[in-house]
Amino acid sequence: MPGIDKLPIEETLEDSPQTRSLLGVFEEDATAISNYMNQLYQAMHRIYDAQNELSAATHLTSKLLKEYEKQRFPLGGDDEVMSSTLQQFSKVIDELSSCHAVLSTQLADAMMFPITQFKERDLKEILTLKEVFQIASNDHDAAINRYSRLSKKRENDKVKYEVTEDVYTSRKKQHQTMMHYFCALNTLQYKKKIALLEPLLGYMQAQISFFKMGSENLNDQLEEFLTNIGTSVQNVRREMDSDVETMQQTIEDLEVASDPLYVPDPDPTKFPVNRNLTRKAGYLNARNKTGLVSSTWDRQFYFTQGGNLMSQARGDVAGGLAMDIDNCSVMAVDCEDRRYCFQITSFDGKKSSILQAESKKDHEEWICTINNISKQIYLSENPEETAARVNQSALEAVTPSPSFQQRHESLRPAGQSRPLTARTSSSGSIGSESTNLAALSLDSLVAPDTPIQFDIISPVCEDQPGQAKASGQGGRRTNPFGESGGGTKSETEDSILHQLFIVRFLGSMEVKSDDNPDVVYETMRQILAARAIHNIFRMTESHLLVSCDCLKLIDPQTQVTRLMFPLPSVVLYATHQENKRLFGFVLRTSGGRSESNLSSVCYIFESNNEGEKICDSVGLAKQIALHAELDLEEQSRLIAASSRPNQASSEGQFVVLSSSQSEESDLGEEGKKRESEA
Repeated sequence: MPGIDKLPIEETLEDSPQTRSLLGVFEEDATAISNYMNQLYQAMHRIYDAQNELSAATHLTSKLLKEYEKQRFPLGGDDEVMSSTLQQFSKVIDELSSCHAVLSTQLADAMMFPITQFKERDLKEILTLKEVFQIASNDHDAAINRYSRLSKKRENDKVKYEVTEDVYTSRKKQHQTMMHYFCALNTLQYKKKIALLEPLLGYMQAQISFFKMGSENLNDQLEEFLTNIGTSVQNVRREMDSDVETMQQTIEDLEVASDPLYVPDPDPTKFPVNRNLTRKAGYLNARNKTGLVSSTWDRQFYFTQGGNLMSQARGDVAGGLAMDIDNCSVMAVDCEDRRYCFQITSFDGKKSSILQAESKKDHEEWICTINNISKQIYLSENPEETAARVNQSALEAVTPSPSFQQRHESLRPAGQSRPLTARTSSSGSIGSESTNLAALSLDSLVAPDTPIQFDIISPVCEDQPGQAKASGQGGRRTNPFGESGGGTKSETEDSILHQLFIVRFLGSMEVKSDDNPDVVYETMRQILAARAIHNIFRMTESHLLVSCDCLKLIDPQTQVTRLMFPLPSVVLYATHQENKRLFGFVLRTSGGRSESNLSSVCYIFESNNEGEKICDSVGLAKQIALHAELDLEEQSRLIAASSRPNQASSEGQFVVLSSSQSEESDLGEEGKKRESEA
């Protein structure tokens, strides 16, 4: 190491300008050393702080890895392989954390302590001596100046002594201070080299010690473990890349395929309606009444679950029951000038809901799906196949077949055969039944090119054959329970039998035969097929009043009689063989499409209850009409015998009478008069 420049201490007393100039060089060097060492101190302190932060972060990482198995992740939280792997990593990182803690301690002792001592002790000593030297030098200059101004003519021993003593003291102080200051500056040249090398030496020794501890911990077993983990990571990365590529391809394919679906109402020719669904889900707008005439529409997600229609708002965990759609009715409706609306009415008619679909396709599919669920097709083993078979049968119904018998055999389940004659509970024909159905042709039952009427035309608007319009009851409000506000009572109000049923009109058409129940079956099939083909879902709901004189269709809102069928003109009635909610009857009227004076029209309805109950009620009414000449006591006995629960009449019919209606009829004034006359 080259020699170190020094300040001449022996020349401090002389205090020559050369000495002062050399002192200035040493002071400038000390200032440069101070600035540099401050920067180096800050850099090393950052290393020390970073090492402390690394040690704390490593310890925290090890702690979090240990707690991984306690976490409950919604996805993949029970991965035992991942848990064991992270536990192994936690042990290794915990050991590394200990090594980092040791390294932090060594850096504090071997690196930060020497440079801190040099900065806080040696450099501050130089600054202090420099200030003291400046003060002493100024005091000496002031004393010399006063001594030089002593008077030559007027000497004062006391003043001279004081000035001389002041010069002596200040010069001594300056000399001593200057010697210590020069010594400190000379020593600083050695200390700066020590202050530079010693912290660096401590830093390197601490790092070497840290790496030695790391090499001892990273044994061969750990290297094998890390190699296996690296292989697993590469496998996961390859799997991820493959999955990402697949998803990207799927996204591209879906973007191309879904482009037409972005239109809210897609082209039905490109996306045909699926009428065989028994499950469906999607967003619908639900109408909610907020006042007497005001309403709001809320968009919710609806889906079918068995025989239930469920709704779920966005953000809800699960859906809630919106409506039970078993045996319900559904129809397209017009509501608030909105498109694609349909109404669902529950089995008992007490609850209804109006929903709006987004497109025509969704509108028809929702209606078809709810219709299929209402028929409980979803309970079969293959619901889609069953629904397709039912719809196919409806399509085939409009295609002429060689014989009527073959068409009905295609609808009958395998392994079952229907008897050629219907039992009385399903048929009330007063004519003789044919026993040779194979010989009957389609033209002998239904007139060719017969139009189908799908809606009820009120007698107020159009005169219907067989309607008793002349009686003056076509547009009058009718009380279904026979109560009258006036003093005059009609023949219907005097009837002993009143039964009310909720029905929906499906359609009617003229038939050529009225002496066989298969006419009703064929008409049902024709009307249902025509509704399916032409997408006619609207049905008019009415109240069917069965009395001993006639059958009436009454508007449930206004109580106005829509249609009235005289009971003697009802010559045939029957229920569907499979769907017991469907029933129909044949009305024999005067005039019609045929050349003869009499024509027959078959009316088809859907009821909330079983159609057999309605047919039984009609049968009971016809029996009472046949026994009209009997006295009132005999009629009451007949009704009481027919209304016993689960008890069959002489002809096997089951009749349900309303007790309140029977009591009102029995206690009426007309009933008492007849009893007294008898």
